[in-house]
This record gives sequence, structure tokens and C-alpha cells, in this order.
Amino acid sequence: MILRIQKHVIATIAAVAIAVTGFSAAPARAGDDEAAAAIAALLGLAVIGAVIADKRKDKKERREVSRPRDPRPLPPRVSRKLLPQECLRSFHTDHGKRRIFGQRCLRHNYGFVNSLPRQCHREFYTDRGWRQGYSARCLNRHGYQLARR
Repeated sequence: MILRIQKHVIATIAAVAIAVTGFSAAPARAGDDEAAAAIAALLGLAVIGAVIADKRKDKKERREVSRPRDPRPLPPRVSRKLLPQECLRSFHTDHGKRRIFGQRCLRHNYGFVNSLPRQCHREFYTDRGWRQGYSARCLNRHGYQLARR
């Protein structure tokens, strides 16, 4: 940023120097005060232009810096319907493959287990014994979704 400001200042000084050189080559006349006033006005306009450009860049940089890098957390009414992805399991049963949200995993990773629909609760037998959980298809029908990372 300092390098950009230096470029503007150097360009402004060079422009004023060229303008002054052109005036000094002109023959002397009674209106030298007018020439000095014109040079001062041009220099003032150049400085004001550089300041305005600098302010605009500062505003743009501030806007970029103030943007949050992490997404804001969802409101509770929305996040209540998002189920943790790590709790979704597939189990092979006598009746085929079932996609279930494990009850123990939900208790550890999801704060609203008590508000899940009771009709989605399932008990089923696997090769590792009886399991409890919530049917993914049933929960989806009730508006619950899988949280994406």
C-alpha cells in the first residue's frame, strides 16, 4: 500500500516539475503571480485526487478484511433439522440393509435428540446384537437432513 502511495506522489511531483519547466522557459511578463497561482492550484488538485484515491482503496481493503472467513452458525430453528453426518450408519439385517442414525452417537453429537419423532425410532437385530436408532428415511420425511461439512 505504501508503494502505491509513493507512486502517486512521485507521479504528481513529476507532473508539477514538467509544468513548472514549461513556465520557466516562457518570457517574463507582469503576470508571474498568476502562473504561480495556477501551478499551486494544479498541485492542490493533484494532492486532493491522490488522497481521494487512497481513501477509496482503504475502504475497499477494509471491506475485504471485515468479511467473515467462517460461515455464520445457522439459527437454532434450522440447525435443529440438520443431523450429524458421522452418526449415519448402514446395518445389514435379516430384512436387508438399513440406514440408521445411531442413538448413542446422536446423544453425543446432537443436542435435540428428545425432539426427534418417536415414530422414527427403531430397534433392530444385527450380527452384533440389538441396536437402537432412528430411521434415516423416516427422519427425512419429517424434514430432517444430513448436515454437510
